[in-house]
Amino acid sequence: MSTIPSPGPTAVPAPLSAGEPDAATLARSAEQTAGRLLAPAAPHRLTDVVPAPQQVHPDPTADWTLPAEAVVVASADPAALAVAEQLAQLLRPATGYPLPVTDATTPEPAGGIALVLDDSADLGAEGYRLDIATDGVRVTAATAPGLFYGVQTLRQLLPATIESPSQVTERWALPGGTITDAPRFPYRGAMLDVARHFFAVEDVLRVVDHLARYKLNHLHLHLTDDQGWRITVDSWPKLTTVGGTTEVDGGPGGHYTTADYQRIVSYAAARHITVVPEIDLPGHTNSALVAYPELAPDKIAPPPYTGTEVGFSYVDPADERTYDFIADVLGEVAALTPGPWLHIGGDEAFKVKGEVYTGFVERVQRIVADLGKTVVGWHQLAPAAHLDGRVLQWWGTNGEDPTTADAVRRGARLIVSPGNHAYLDMKYAPDTPIGHDWAGLIDVRKAYDWDPGTHVAGVPTEAVLGVEAPLWTESVTSLADIELLLLPRLPAIAELGWSPRASHDWAGFRDRLAGQGPRWTTAGITFHRAPEIPWPTAPTIPAQRNLPQTDTATP
Repeated sequence: MSTIPSPGPTAVPAPLSAGEPDAATLARSAEQTAGRLLAPAAPHRLTDVVPAPQQVHPDPTADWTLPAEAVVVASADPAALAVAEQLAQLLRPATGYPLPVTDATTPEPAGGIALVLDDSADLGAEGYRLDIATDGVRVTAATAPGLFYGVQTLRQLLPATIESPSQVTERWALPGGTITDAPRFPYRGAMLDVARHFFAVEDVLRVVDHLARYKLNHLHLHLTDDQGWRITVDSWPKLTTVGGTTEVDGGPGGHYTTADYQRIVSYAAARHITVVPEIDLPGHTNSALVAYPELAPDKIAPPPYTGTEVGFSYVDPADERTYDFIADVLGEVAALTPGPWLHIGGDEAFKVKGEVYTGFVERVQRIVADLGKTVVGWHQLAPAAHLDGRVLQWWGTNGEDPTTADAVRRGARLIVSPGNHAYLDMKYAPDTPIGHDWAGLIDVRKAYDWDPGTHVAGVPTEAVLGVEAPLWTESVTSLADIELLLLPRLPAIAELGWSPRASHDWAGFRDRLAGQGPRWTTAGITFHRAPEIPWPTAPTIPAQRNLPQTDTATP
């Protein structure tokens, strides 16, 4: 039986839930629970899923209940077996069932759950088909990511108590029928700014889990800014030993060692999420200049910066040493990052203008290409000459942007992150305790009611690579803060990236989103109880972890 690859040099299982009991304990617990199941409850509907599936065909005669003796059977392929083990690890704590994982050349449900890799399945690179019948459950996909996304759907169709970290007395029923599903856009992501405030590896892994739950497949890490440099660069060690020791409001800062970063990348990869590292250039570089004043235009080290203003710092675009520095940094980060993307920032470099700016960008783009990576940058890169494959991340608040549209006509693709819809650091309402409002207030409906495929004038849908929800952290200091701003808006952005445009329906979405509340509560996840969502009013969760003492929902 294969295990999920974990970070570091030793391959060990990477469980999705901590404190998992061993199989013998689970078996004894299941025996003790037998005969004490709750009275049968109606299963969820096949349509009660976020993001909304592409096609749903219910069969009310085919509901299925997970038996205590169920086995998870997977195709005899390491990637399929890894997903099968993840599924078993998700289900074991709450059910108390052993759920052994096994492989078979032609797996059949046989009363359990089968995960089938089928190269001939016409489901695309990330699509899946979920079949639920009285005699078992089958997830079919052409790829391991497709199987993984099918598992996330299966997870949501089980009672909310499946998220409990300890055993719950429950009837684990699934609604009968078939879901056939695939994403609208290939790039579906979120960004976490770890530069303004630093967050420990465990916090980042928790964010990865939130992305995975809603079929997002990219985590953009904003690793460098004026307030701190967060990733080790062996050839320029003072970037972290000096530049990484500060953060907004004078906190201690911090940084990721090479092993830390590899752990994040590996954990994300096991959940079919690609890490997109950002080294912001030529602006937002005060922390680098503090460490290495030779990069500054006046060659004088500026004081460390712990405020929140932007646009005042930049590396010297006229000095060859700057490009040596950039080549070294990007080369080391690229070597640690298996994904195809390198994000070079490029925004708010107010003191590097005109041809000096575009010349700088064009040179850095070539450095990225020489490393075998695809360049991504904020849409301020648009005036620079096009380089094959380059991607612009658009964060404007007005969809009229002729400069970006012209860059797309020259071949650029777009990741759409409008500040007034997708920026998750914006407040929900005037009384939200953290966040900003420079792009406006973003309640859940505003996060949901827009179309990435048509949002930027003059940019055709086929040029849109996907959607990303950034979370900047000037006012965010804890994991509870992160979760408060992510949820419940992250699922809204996820649905825009995954679901067919024809399925876009606010009334339906708000009802489906409401059903996620009990799941988050059970899992001990902080979230904002948005008043526009009809959250369940009565407690339905018999077993919970201690919740963070912040604005959490308790439906």
